[in-house]
Amino acid sequence: GQTPLFPRIFGHEAGGIVESVGEGVTDLQPGDHVLPIFTGECGDCPHCHSEESNMCDLLRINTERGGMIHDGESRFSINGKPIHHFLGTSTFSEYTVVHSGQVAKINPDAPLDKVCIVSCGLSTGLGATLNVAKPKKGQSVAIFGLGAVGLAAAEGARIAGASRIIGVDLNPSRFDQAKKFGVTEFVNPKDHDKPVQQVIAEMTNGGVDRSVECTGSVQAMIQAFECVHDGWGVAVLVGVPSKDDAFKSHPMNFLNERTLKGTFFGNYKPKTDIPGVVEKYMNKELELEKFITH
Repeated sequence: GQTPLFPRIFGHEAGGIVESVGEGVTDLQPGDHVLPIFTGECGDCPHCHSEESNMCDLLRINTERGGMIHDGESRFSINGKPIHHFLGTSTFSEYTVVHSGQVAKINPDAPLDKVCIVSCGLSTGLGATLNVAKPKKGQSVAIFGLGAVGLAAAEGARIAGASRIIGVDLNPSRFDQAKKFGVTEFVNPKDHDKPVQQVIAEMTNGGVDRSVECTGSVQAMIQAFECVHDGWGVAVLVGVPSKDDAFKSHPMNFLNERTLKGTFFGNYKPKTDIPGVVEKYMNKELELEKFITH
């Protein structure tokens, strides 16, 4: 459903140093260390004024926007012809031009080659657990999908003090790596002849306390919801499904006091909250090195 805009400079996860600022920009200056973020925080809209939302009206993610917000024009060109922006960041480049509302100023001592991953995937998974699922110490958490975002969600469960972190994935080669992120048990749906939600319910005396889905598969989303315990279970959906997918679950699953939540970018406000995630790393509360494998 996207409008194809080409040529285009892609890239949305990076760290950098401010080279110059435009007229009217007062919160940044040349030399600042920053993370460009694919969504933004204008500071003026109802979402930015709400403590419950990070979905800025002006700067939220927009795959179809190919230029700068205020004039719609691109700041890139080749041989006199414009090259479109991507997600307001276009970080596959030595230099880029970004709206100031999409730039998080961070600790200048933080290594940019490591904290760059905070600008998208890590924060998306980490915040889904810490800010939305909010497991209590000693509770159980199921993570569906053990890619980078799922591992970040597991890291959030580890930081929160979860007693059991159950990783669910169709690829068993991911299981060993996931142990580094606190995952204690693994379920491969291919190994069972019953629904995954039933397998997890039997493992946990009725269901996990929290689940975080990081796959984009609508079937996994349903399983993640139906595997949480009645009475207090909370399931959080992170993955982006196909446009024609429909989430189907019996209403009794809700009436039996299960909660289903959605999240975007871990519910972090880019400018307000992301510097604090970097500080978690600097304070050795968050381990970034294990996410980096090259």
